[in-house]
Amino acid sequence: MSEIRLQKYLAHAGVASRRKAEEMIKQGRVAVNNVIIENMGATVTCNDVVTVDGKPVTTEEAKVYIMLNKPVGYVSTSKDQFGRPAVIDLVKDAGKRLYPVGRLDYDTSGLILLTNDGDFTYRLTHPKHEVNKVYEAVISGFPDKNEITRFETGLKIDDYQTSPAEFEVLNKKGINTLVRITIHEGKNRQVRKMCEAIGHKVLTLKRIQIGPIALENLPEGKWRHLSDNEVKILY
Repeated sequence: MSEIRLQKYLAHAGVASRRKAEEMIKQGRVAVNNVIIENMGATVTCNDVVTVDGKPVTTEEAKVYIMLNKPVGYVSTSKDQFGRPAVIDLVKDAGKRLYPVGRLDYDTSGLILLTNDGDFTYRLTHPKHEVNKVYEAVISGFPDKNEITRFETGLKIDDYQTSPAEFEVLNKKGINTLVRITIHEGKNRQVRKMCEAIGHKVLTLKRIQIGPIALENLPEGKWRHLSDNEVKILY
């Protein structure tokens, strides 16, 4: 292995995503050859001994890629300060220490990916890659053409402007509407906030697709390994 950035080495090893690895370096938790490193530009080779919190890191661990149909009522972090169940609890039998690729809100169900490959996480979550996420939502009322145009063009949410999105009305459900929404960002509760900005509260929300990978008929609460071809496509 030629020289590579320390944060990339940690991502390759499945320790964390690159951004999380940078935080760990800044916190003084990473050492190379028994020397604490806090420089983001530090590089390592296969001859260096890298440790995190005193534990050796190796890049030899087999990479695992999983898709899970997350139920409502689970957090997408590894730990929760309120003791709520986490998606990690649903994949314990995968036999590896995994972490979620991005997040899915506590009250949102559907497709979430988990892995021990930091580069994979970076590829799917960094805004520059613009990976589409597709949701189906039941919203209150019936959106009109002007509201849909505003949604698709971009909305001012909190302190940011949303990027162009897709909004498709599927059918009416009594006094509510079933819609399909496609975005490529991942701001906190973004779909819910966007719908509220055009005057329609989200009643239920489910993510059904990430990039070309669809949830299809995977039962709620269950998971499966991604195929080699699916991993290749996502990369």
